[in-house]
Amino acid sequence: MHRLYDFIRRHPTWVDSLWAVALLMLSSLWIVASMSAPPEAEGLSTTSQEQIATVPVALALCAVVALRRRAPEKMLVLATGTGVAQVVVNVGPFPGNFAFLVIVFTVASRHVRWASRFALAGALLAPTISTVRWPSSTGGLANEIFGTLFMTLAFVMAWVLGDSLRTRRAYYLQLEERARRLEKEREAQAKVAVAAERARIARELHDVVAHNVSVMVVQADGGAYVLENAPDQTRMALETISGTGRQALAEMRRLLGVLRSEDGARRDGGEYVPQPGVEQIADLVEQVRGAGLTVDFRVEGVPHPLPSSVELTAYRIVQEALTNTRKHGGPDVGASVRLQYTDDELSVLAEDDGRGAQRELYEEGGADGLGHGLIGMRERVGMVGGALEAGPRSGGGFRICAALPLKGAG
Repeated sequence: MHRLYDFIRRHPTWVDSLWAVALLMLSSLWIVASMSAPPEAEGLSTTSQEQIATVPVALALCAVVALRRRAPEKMLVLATGTGVAQVVVNVGPFPGNFAFLVIVFTVASRHVRWASRFALAGALLAPTISTVRWPSSTGGLANEIFGTLFMTLAFVMAWVLGDSLRTRRAYYLQLEERARRLEKEREAQAKVAVAAERARIARELHDVVAHNVSVMVVQADGGAYVLENAPDQTRMALETISGTGRQALAEMRRLLGVLRSEDGARRDGGEYVPQPGVEQIADLVEQVRGAGLTVDFRVEGVPHPLPSSVELTAYRIVQEALTNTRKHGGPDVGASVRLQYTDDELSVLAEDDGRGAQRELYEEGGADGLGHGLIGMRERVGMVGGALEAGPRSGGGFRICAALPLKGAG
């Protein structure tokens, strides 16, 4: 049945041609019956001229049925001309007139407005014209009126069914168009999400690489300076470089693993390194102190659980601030980091007393030549609904202050 339905859908003209052949056979049987009927047989007896004229009329109406879906407007014109010729040559109603119902339905199911209106007008007038042209000699006026109304109702119902089919097709096309539009919107949203995720990973990589590489550079320079005079300090510097490198590789493996996997899970079955939070800030400060930077770290208020996004943002702010202090603070610089817990927010303050960062780090949104730095810091704070202040500190140095709300941060 499925193959049959596909064949019918792919070859509508062939199907219509089969119906046209069936209609032609019925018309032929009617013509033969009318030729052999006695003169008193009502509705069957016809003259020889009428019998001859019935053949081309029947052929034309069968052609209307066969080609109704290939050229509906042309077949409507052909059916109209055939109907006029049938009235003129006095070819009475016969089975071939069923083609008028078919063409009215077909034209009404299309989207050509003039053809549909013309078919409706013909559906309303054709039964009346037929009754007037070929009145019945028996049955009386009441039967004539009833028969006319019945045929008019049949033609109008054919038009209504066709128009309903047209409306339903238009509705389905609208649904398909809406589905295609929604699919395109979903694809666009997916691309935006991918771009946002890659931007987030880029910020993460910037923070990881900038911090850890700067620590490794400082330790390598210090180890090279005391290589001959203090082998123990050189060994400690190398151990710090090794540990910092492993930490950087672990975080980079976690971030790049997201790019390697489509569903967010490692293909090798391993676990990602957990996202750093406020508990790791103390380790970060100790690491920076080991690199030779004096840092005063304080926690005010009562620590309590925080949303993971707030914890990661606080960690990255401190990491970026200390990295910038080492890079731009100059010699003998000191830094201070303060975390203040309240019921509604977490305040992060990081400042140094050095010569301060270059002005391009905090002017015009914080461009640092790499597209990250303070720009990424502002984006992180904005994603959790917080506020960030960054700029030169009065009396020298650089100051970063962030207020991270706890409510509404996912």
